[in-house]
Amino acid sequence: MKREEGETTAEAPGAPVSSAANTAEQSGKMRVIYAVYVLAALDITWMFLSFSVTPYLAKKLGFDTLWFGYLQTTVGVIQLIGGPMFGRFGDLFGARAALSLACAASTVFFLLLAIADHPFLLFVHKLPTVFMHVLPACQMVVTDLSEPEKRADALSKLGLCFGIGMIVGSTLGGHLSTHYGETFAACVGAAGSALSLLIVLSFIPKSTKSEASRSSTKPEKQNQKVFSLGEITRLMKFPGVMRIFLIKIIAGLPSGIFQVMFSIIAMDFFKLEAQQNGYLMAYFGIVQMVVQGGVIGRLSSAFPEKTLLLLSIGITAGVGLAQAYMQTVFQLCLTVTPWIFSLSIFNVITDSMLTKRVPSSDTGTMLGLCASVQALVRTIGPTIGGFLYMNYGLSSIGLIEFFVNSLVFVYLLHQLLSKTERQKE
Repeated sequence: MKREEGETTAEAPGAPVSSAANTAEQSGKMRVIYAVYVLAALDITWMFLSFSVTPYLAKKLGFDTLWFGYLQTTVGVIQLIGGPMFGRFGDLFGARAALSLACAASTVFFLLLAIADHPFLLFVHKLPTVFMHVLPACQMVVTDLSEPEKRADALSKLGLCFGIGMIVGSTLGGHLSTHYGETFAACVGAAGSALSLLIVLSFIPKSTKSEASRSSTKPEKQNQKVFSLGEITRLMKFPGVMRIFLIKIIAGLPSGIFQVMFSIIAMDFFKLEAQQNGYLMAYFGIVQMVVQGGVIGRLSSAFPEKTLLLLSIGITAGVGLAQAYMQTVFQLCLTVTPWIFSLSIFNVITDSMLTKRVPSSDTGTMLGLCASVQALVRTIGPTIGGFLYMNYGLSSIGLIEFFVNSLVFVYLLHQLLSKTERQKE
């Protein structure tokens, strides 16, 4: 009895200490996550500021729709190469190193944009985008620090930051470009990226991986390289990864084409000026904030991820059909609300599903591969989109979005119903 009492007495003082340690650890994690949310909002702000500057600067330098498509394709190729490497860089060297590299590259990007007074220099300023992966690095940190069952909700909050950045960046970029010129707007972007770098150095820890995750990969690090095709493709062999990844590419490509062509569509089809385009993007940002901040988290806790994936693809198919027949800015705004809703769910859910299917030590590489999907869209999207728009009009882009997503929806629905039948048997 004495021994048992002694054991109880020994455990009693330990419980509050353990509880206090857990509370302190959770508090520390939340501070890092909040800092990452700020970084994501700032990065998207500077990104949309550049979106408000580049099309109009390109037009001044003599770019037509085709050459602007080539410029966008250049970015896609560079980031397609850089995405997987950057993800592995984050896994091997930690969150602080990855985010520092991305913010420094963004600063150089804007400085080169500020001095771009020739078509060749406009291509040169895109070179730093090989390292400009702030958002995937932020996703890696949130994935590392969040529980698997809360991951979709945590990742969706990054989308809320995306909406804030879209509103501020588009409005700011349109205003600065109109009243002070593209060079001044680019300098503001460079100063903002430098501020982001200071936040990284002040608030982000060297690594956000768990001790178990770091120790499991530590012995292998000496033989690992940042660019290792075998290590990258190894992730595709985990159960379910290849199928989800292919769905992410196939279903996401048509929406991505509309996304990368939007600045040209706004300028050429809807005849919007830089400031008007900024206001329209701000509206899109408000919709994104509502969806990402207040809707996805609740849906992910109430419904299975497979159901939400099916829902998002079905809505995207319907939106594609509506986009094929829209003629006014008002009609565009009506179609954008469900489009952003479905696109947000699609991106968050596929990222969440993929990171759950690989070891925690490889989540950065997996998110880098997910980012490369967006880069792939930016690589082939402008060429395909430019060809379709110039030859068949805006309706062709919407119709392709409708048909492709309808086929994927039928496939997923068949898979879901077949699985339900097998479970009943």
